[in-house]
Amino acid sequence: MRPPRRAPPCTPRPAVPASPPPGLGPRTWAEVPRRSRQVLVVSGRDRNAPVSTAVLYERTGAGWRAGASRPAHNALNGWTDHHREGDLRSPIGVYTLTDAGGRLPDPGTRLPYDRSAGFTAGGAGFEGEPLSGSFDYVVAIDYNRRPGTSPLDRTRPLGPDRGGGIWLHIDHGGPTRGCVSLGRGPMKELLRALDPAREPVVVMGDAASLER
Repeated sequence: MRPPRRAPPCTPRPAVPASPPPGLGPRTWAEVPRRSRQVLVVSGRDRNAPVSTAVLYERTGAGWRAGASRPAHNALNGWTDHHREGDLRSPIGVYTLTDAGGRLPDPGTRLPYDRSAGFTAGGAGFEGEPLSGSFDYVVAIDYNRRPGTSPLDRTRPLGPDRGGGIWLHIDHGGPTRGCVSLGRGPMKELLRALDPAREPVVVMGDAASLER
Protein backbone atom coordinates (compact mmCIF):
# COMPACT_ATOMS: atom_id res chain seq x y z
CA MET A 1 0.00 0.00 0.00
CA ARG A 2 1.39 3.37 -0.99
CA PRO A 3 1.85 5.87 1.85
CA PRO A 4 -0.54 8.82 1.77
CA ARG A 5 0.75 11.83 -0.06
CA ARG A 6 1.76 14.71 2.14
CA ALA A 7 0.53 18.16 1.37
CA PRO A 8 3.32 20.48 0.28
CA PRO A 9 4.52 22.84 3.01
CA CYS A 10 2.67 26.13 3.11
CA THR A 11 4.70 29.02 1.81
CA PRO A 12 3.41 32.30 3.16
CA ARG A 13 2.62 34.82 0.50
CA PRO A 14 4.43 38.14 0.71
CA ALA A 15 2.32 40.90 2.18
CA VAL A 16 0.69 43.07 -0.43
CA PRO A 17 1.53 46.72 0.27
CA ALA A 18 -1.54 48.79 1.10
CA SER A 19 -2.63 51.36 -1.44
CA PRO A 20 -1.24 54.78 -0.55
CA PRO A 21 -3.23 57.42 1.29
CA PRO A 22 -5.02 59.91 -0.99
CA GLY A 23 -2.84 62.43 -2.78
CA LEU A 24 0.39 60.39 -2.86
CA GLY A 25 1.67 59.40 -6.29
CA PRO A 26 3.85 56.36 -7.10
CA ARG A 27 7.17 58.18 -6.85
CA THR A 28 6.33 59.64 -3.45
CA TRP A 29 4.80 56.41 -2.16
CA ALA A 30 7.90 54.44 -3.15
CA GLU A 31 9.89 56.49 -0.62
CA VAL A 32 7.65 55.52 2.31
CA PRO A 33 9.14 52.55 4.23
CA ARG A 34 6.84 49.54 3.96
CA ARG A 35 7.13 48.98 7.71
CA SER A 36 5.68 52.41 8.48
CA ARG A 37 2.17 52.21 9.91
CA GLN A 38 1.77 55.89 10.71
CA VAL A 39 2.04 58.44 7.91
CA LEU A 40 1.53 62.15 8.53
CA VAL A 41 0.72 63.79 5.19
CA VAL A 42 1.35 67.54 5.03
CA SER A 43 0.02 68.84 1.72
CA GLY A 44 0.71 72.43 0.69
CA ARG A 45 -1.72 74.56 -1.29
CA ASP A 46 0.91 75.19 -3.96
CA ARG A 47 4.66 75.26 -4.34
CA ASN A 48 5.02 78.91 -3.36
CA ALA A 49 2.37 79.12 -0.62
CA PRO A 50 2.93 78.96 3.17
CA VAL A 51 -0.37 77.21 4.01
CA SER A 52 -0.99 73.46 4.20
CA THR A 53 -3.22 70.78 5.64
CA ALA A 54 -2.01 67.88 7.79
CA VAL A 55 -3.64 64.45 8.19
CA LEU A 56 -2.31 61.50 10.21
CA TYR A 57 -3.02 58.14 8.56
CA GLU A 58 -2.90 54.90 10.56
CA ARG A 59 -2.37 51.55 8.85
CA THR A 60 -5.12 49.02 9.63
CA GLY A 61 -6.01 45.63 8.22
CA ALA A 62 -8.40 47.36 5.83
CA GLY A 63 -5.94 50.00 4.62
CA TRP A 64 -5.16 53.52 5.81
CA ARG A 65 -7.50 55.21 8.30
CA ALA A 66 -7.45 59.00 8.12
CA GLY A 67 -7.50 61.21 11.18
CA ALA A 68 -8.83 64.74 11.26
CA SER A 69 -7.59 67.22 8.66
CA ARG A 70 -5.77 70.06 10.40
CA PRO A 71 -4.71 73.47 9.05
CA ALA A 72 -0.97 74.03 9.07
CA HIS A 73 1.69 76.53 8.05
CA ASN A 74 4.94 75.80 6.24
CA ALA A 75 7.78 78.09 5.14
CA LEU A 76 7.19 81.63 3.89
CA ASN A 77 8.27 80.89 0.29
CA GLY A 78 6.62 77.48 0.05
CA TRP A 79 8.40 74.23 -0.81
CA THR A 80 11.56 72.97 -2.50
CA ASP A 81 13.16 69.70 -3.59
CA HIS A 82 16.60 71.16 -2.81
CA HIS A 83 16.42 72.89 0.55
CA ARG A 84 19.22 75.31 1.42
CA GLU A 85 19.89 77.23 4.61
CA GLY A 86 17.99 80.52 4.55
CA ASP A 87 15.86 79.84 1.46
CA LEU A 88 12.66 80.10 3.53
CA ARG A 89 11.26 76.98 1.89
CA SER A 90 10.26 73.69 3.51
CA PRO A 91 11.95 70.52 2.19
CA ILE A 92 9.77 68.20 0.10
CA GLY A 93 10.15 64.52 0.94
CA VAL A 94 9.54 61.59 3.26
CA TYR A 95 11.20 61.83 6.67
CA THR A 96 11.10 59.70 9.80
CA LEU A 97 9.79 61.08 13.09
CA THR A 98 11.90 59.76 15.95
CA ASP A 99 12.40 62.47 18.57
CA ALA A 100 10.35 65.08 20.39
CA GLY A 101 10.84 67.80 22.94
CA GLY A 102 9.64 71.13 24.16
CA ARG A 103 9.67 73.83 26.78
CA LEU A 104 6.72 72.23 28.59
CA PRO A 105 6.52 68.81 30.27
CA ASP A 106 6.00 65.69 28.18
CA PRO A 107 2.28 65.63 27.26
CA GLY A 108 2.24 61.83 27.08
CA THR A 109 4.16 60.91 23.94
CA ARG A 110 5.86 57.57 23.35
CA LEU A 111 8.68 59.28 21.47
CA PRO A 112 11.84 60.20 23.39
CA TYR A 113 11.08 63.66 24.83
CA ASP A 114 13.63 66.31 25.76
CA ARG A 115 12.22 69.01 28.02
CA SER A 116 14.52 72.02 27.91
CA ALA A 117 14.54 75.78 28.28
CA GLY A 118 16.41 75.68 24.97
CA PHE A 119 13.01 75.46 23.28
CA THR A 120 12.05 78.97 24.46
CA ALA A 121 10.99 81.07 21.46
CA GLY A 122 10.94 84.85 21.25
CA GLY A 123 10.61 87.69 18.80
CA ALA A 124 8.04 88.08 16.05
CA GLY A 125 7.14 86.18 12.89
CA PHE A 126 6.91 87.39 9.30
CA GLU A 127 3.47 88.91 9.88
CA GLY A 128 4.39 90.52 13.19
CA GLU A 129 2.84 87.74 15.26
CA PRO A 130 4.59 86.80 18.54
CA LEU A 131 6.59 83.57 18.43
CA SER A 132 6.35 82.95 22.17
CA GLY A 133 5.23 79.39 22.91
CA SER A 134 5.88 78.07 19.41
CA PHE A 135 8.33 75.48 20.70
CA ASP A 136 6.38 74.42 23.77
CA TYR A 137 5.97 71.09 21.93
CA VAL A 138 8.01 69.97 18.92
CA VAL A 139 8.70 66.84 16.91
CA ALA A 140 11.95 66.78 14.96
CA ILE A 141 11.59 66.04 11.25
CA ASP A 142 14.56 63.85 10.36
CA TYR A 143 15.88 66.08 7.59
CA ASN A 144 19.66 66.58 7.80
CA ARG A 145 19.86 65.49 11.43
CA ARG A 146 20.88 62.50 13.55
CA PRO A 147 17.84 60.42 14.56
CA GLY A 148 17.93 59.45 18.20
CA THR A 149 19.08 62.86 19.44
CA SER A 150 17.28 65.85 20.92
CA PRO A 151 15.62 68.14 18.39
CA LEU A 152 18.07 70.75 19.70
CA ASP A 153 21.07 68.77 18.41
CA ARG A 154 22.77 70.81 15.67
CA THR A 155 24.63 68.01 13.90
CA ARG A 156 24.05 68.34 10.13
CA PRO A 157 25.16 65.15 8.30
CA LEU A 158 24.64 66.77 4.86
CA GLY A 159 26.52 69.90 5.90
CA PRO A 160 25.30 73.27 7.20
CA ASP A 161 24.49 74.63 3.73
CA ARG A 162 21.62 72.14 3.44
CA GLY A 163 19.85 73.66 6.43
CA GLY A 164 18.34 71.82 9.36
CA GLY A 165 16.33 72.26 12.51
CA ILE A 166 13.15 71.41 10.61
CA TRP A 167 10.44 70.65 13.16
CA LEU A 168 6.76 70.13 13.64
CA HIS A 169 5.82 72.74 16.24
CA ILE A 170 2.97 74.88 17.56
CA ASP A 171 1.52 77.34 15.09
CA HIS A 172 2.15 81.04 15.77
CA GLY A 173 -0.33 82.31 13.20
CA GLY A 174 1.96 82.85 10.23
CA PRO A 175 4.56 81.31 7.90
CA THR A 176 7.65 79.56 9.24
CA ARG A 177 11.30 79.60 8.19
CA GLY A 178 11.14 75.95 7.09
CA CYS A 179 9.18 74.05 9.73
CA VAL A 180 5.58 72.83 9.72
CA SER A 181 3.32 74.24 12.43
CA LEU A 182 0.01 72.97 13.85
CA GLY A 183 -2.41 74.35 16.41
CA ARG A 184 -1.57 73.71 20.06
CA GLY A 185 -4.34 71.12 20.52
CA PRO A 186 -3.56 69.17 17.33
CA MET A 187 0.16 69.25 18.19
CA LYS A 188 -0.49 67.65 21.58
CA GLU A 189 -2.79 65.09 19.94
CA LEU A 190 -0.07 64.24 17.42
CA LEU A 191 2.53 63.77 20.14
CA ARG A 192 0.24 61.38 21.99
CA ALA A 193 -0.59 59.46 18.80
CA LEU A 194 2.91 58.91 17.40
CA ASP A 195 4.27 55.49 18.31
CA PRO A 196 7.88 54.49 17.57
CA ALA A 197 6.73 50.87 17.22
CA ARG A 198 4.67 51.97 14.21
CA GLU A 199 7.69 53.69 12.61
CA PRO A 200 6.02 57.03 11.87
CA VAL A 201 7.03 59.22 8.95
CA VAL A 202 5.97 62.59 7.60
CA VAL A 203 5.32 62.98 3.87
CA MET A 204 5.43 66.69 3.10
CA GLY A 205 5.34 69.00 0.12
CA ASP A 206 3.00 70.92 -2.11
CA ALA A 207 0.07 68.86 -3.40
CA ALA A 208 1.35 68.68 -6.99
CA SER A 209 4.76 67.39 -5.89
CA LEU A 210 3.24 64.75 -3.60
CA GLU A 211 1.14 63.45 -6.51
CA ARG A 212 4.25 62.58 -8.54
